[in-house]
Amino acid sequence: MRYTYAITSALLLGGAAATLAMQSPVGAQTAQNEPGAIQAQAPAAGAPMSFADMVARLQPAVVNISTTQRVQVNANPFAGTPFADLFGGGQGGRPVTREAQSLGSGFIISADGYVVTNNHVISAEGNRNAAVESITVTLNDRKEYTARVVGRDPASDLAVLKIDGTNLPFVRFGDSTQSRVGDWVVAIGNPFGLGGSVTAGIISAVNRVGAGNYDKFIQTDASINRGNSGGPLFDLRGNVIGINSQILSPTGGNVGIGFAIPAEQASPIVQTLMKGQSVQRGYLGIGIQPLTPDIADAMGLPKDRGELIQRVEPGEAADKAGIRQGDVIVKVGSKDVTPEQNLSSLIAAVKPGERVQLELIRDGKRQTLTATVGTRPPEDQIAGFDPDAEQGGMPDEGAQQDGSASLGLNVTPLTPQIARSIGVPVEAKGVVVVSADPSSDAASKGLRRGDLIVTVNRTPVASAADITRIVNEAKSAGRNNVLLYVQRRGGVTGYIAVNIGRWSG
Repeated sequence: MRYTYAITSALLLGGAAATLAMQSPVGAQTAQNEPGAIQAQAPAAGAPMSFADMVARLQPAVVNISTTQRVQVNANPFAGTPFADLFGGGQGGRPVTREAQSLGSGFIISADGYVVTNNHVISAEGNRNAAVESITVTLNDRKEYTARVVGRDPASDLAVLKIDGTNLPFVRFGDSTQSRVGDWVVAIGNPFGLGGSVTAGIISAVNRVGAGNYDKFIQTDASINRGNSGGPLFDLRGNVIGINSQILSPTGGNVGIGFAIPAEQASPIVQTLMKGQSVQRGYLGIGIQPLTPDIADAMGLPKDRGELIQRVEPGEAADKAGIRQGDVIVKVGSKDVTPEQNLSSLIAAVKPGERVQLELIRDGKRQTLTATVGTRPPEDQIAGFDPDAEQGGMPDEGAQQDGSASLGLNVTPLTPQIARSIGVPVEAKGVVVVSADPSSDAASKGLRRGDLIVTVNRTPVASAADITRIVNEAKSAGRNNVLLYVQRRGGVTGYIAVNIGRWSG
């Protein structure tokens, strides 16, 4: 399951929250306006001598969340091997069902028992043979409640639970947009199953981008470990400004880099889930790539401003608005597209059905288009460029050694026979990679036998000579890279920038 265990460099932990006191709320829920919410007395400027009074007031609203699961496991780990009989069959090698448990954190946001946590804390994602049977919420006074799921949103890793209670202690959400690097923060949760643990630190960074489409984290050095998933990150006024979500760790333990989903990001999602509704996000119907330095160089554009359109889905919002493959979108409405504010998150924040202006660069010229944003489908229906996608074989005959040896590639013109063998449409155009020199930049970027190069620097190519000509033009223009548009088996496509100075032929 996906609960708080280490993944190679990031350990999943969290979701987020909303805003209330002393700010313009981002859709504050009814619970936030109720009298009686816990408030810690604002400390004097600078670090307090002790967090004890603050923690004593806030800790009762922070809960432990545990799940009971039924997991199918193989009774005989040697089943299917020559050693199966030697070590015993145990149910004849058939799977058996066993009980497992997981632990995480959460916090109460209303007196009548709404609880916020991470979706991965209360799900069996990552283990298709597991099923969650029950969820238990344990308060600081060790009183236990059976919880039911009100709503969940896997894309943001947020979930809302409900326990049956009255006059429960609860906390309010704060304004994470006011958070600054260097501010003190306090995390309360249940790391390693230890109830009610408290750590303090500072905000190390804001708007830290993660691996997901919508990730924009608060980074903190307050110790966060396994089991802190879903727990609150408080400012010194006692407001929740984030939900502890992930850690960066080579070992699974805390190394001083933790991430919390900011309140501003989660607030509207939490409120939508509380109403029993599903979260809807804006959608253009495009495949995108970051404008990396080498791609930016190949296109003659500044780096870190905009994202490159690698494909446009027919009939979707982008197609209807006139957006084309190879465009670079640099602004959504009045907001610039940057590494800290990516295109996916900007479009996702637009209400489906609304019109939005998009500023883009096409063939070096800026222009503005207007798109009517659609509704984003489930994530598993959205394909991306996969440089490791499966590909088939192709004939060796007819390969040309070309001046694109400046790229370290051996290519051949595409024929209907080769198209069928590499799994692309027979009407496709381009040249096919027969081999890539292992020492070339092209090979290091993932180009390999069977790839179809459709364009170079957005110019269609049909022969080795075409590649040679475009590479020479790029050199004459002082460029260090050329931009290849590549297609693979299954229709996966994308742009790859290849350095033209790292291969002497």
